[in-house]
Amino acid sequence: MSTRAYIGLGSNLADPAGQLRNALQALEQLPETRLAGVSAFYASDSLLPGQPRYTNAVAALDTALEPLALLDALQAVENEQGRVRAERWGPRTLDLDILLFGERRIDLPRLQVPHVQMHLRPFVLYPLAELLPAQTLLADGSTLAQRLAACPFVDLERL
Repeated sequence: MSTRAYIGLGSNLADPAGQLRNALQALEQLPETRLAGVSAFYASDSLLPGQPRYTNAVAALDTALEPLALLDALQAVENEQGRVRAERWGPRTLDLDILLFGERRIDLPRLQVPHVQMHLRPFVLYPLAELLPAQTLLADGSTLAQRLAACPFVDLERL
C-alpha cells in the first residue's frame, strides 16, 4: 500500500538549483517510491542573517516506505550531496524534510509530521500549494489557503 508524502527541498550552497535537481533524480530512485509531482523552484532570503539565499521546492512522493525508513532514505540522499550538520539552521547543500505523510500525525524524537514549522514558512507553503491547493493541513481544520493568507508571499521569487 502506498502513501502520498510531501517533501520539502532546500539548498543554499554549491549551486542550490542544481542540488535540488540532483535530489529529485535521487528521489526517483528510492525503493518502493514514485515521484508524483514537483512544484516550481522558489528563491528566498535565509531566515538567519549572513547566509546565502535559499532555493526551495516541494515534491510529492507515493511511497510504500514507513515514515522512519523514508526519513533514513532522505538523509542518505542529503549525505550523498555533501550535507554537513555542523550547526543547526546553518547553510546546507541540501535539506529534505517530510512535511506531510498521508493523513498521519507523527510525534517521535526524530520526526514530527506535519512538519512543526511549515505553517510559518512561505518557502514551504507556496510550493506545497502548487501540489495541494485545498488540502486540510492540521487537526484544527485549517486549510492550506487559510495558512497561506496568514503567511504572506514575502521575499519569495518564483524561479
